[in-house]
Amino acid sequence: MITAAQMRAARALTGIDQKTLAELAGVSLPTIQRMEASEGVVRGVVDTLMKVIQALDEVGVELIGENQASEPGGRGVRLRAAAAQNAQS
Repeated sequence: MITAAQMRAARALTGIDQKTLAELAGVSLPTIQRMEASEGVVRGVVDTLMKVIQALDEVGVELIGENQASEPGGRGVRLRAAAAQNAQS
């Protein structure tokens, strides 16, 4: 799914704070705070996790899971090219 570190990195890449992510995902701020404070893979209600992942996708974040194709390998996040161009505008 998604790790707490990926969530924090995704927010950093897009320049959004926890409150904004909560609003975009339609979840509470304490939910986002709890998710990001967890260790390793974020656990919780699947519907809530999917809302957060969808919100990140909509702002241009591509989550990279374990063993997914990426140049350096490993987990991480990357900003899709079109989203990166919009962020620089």
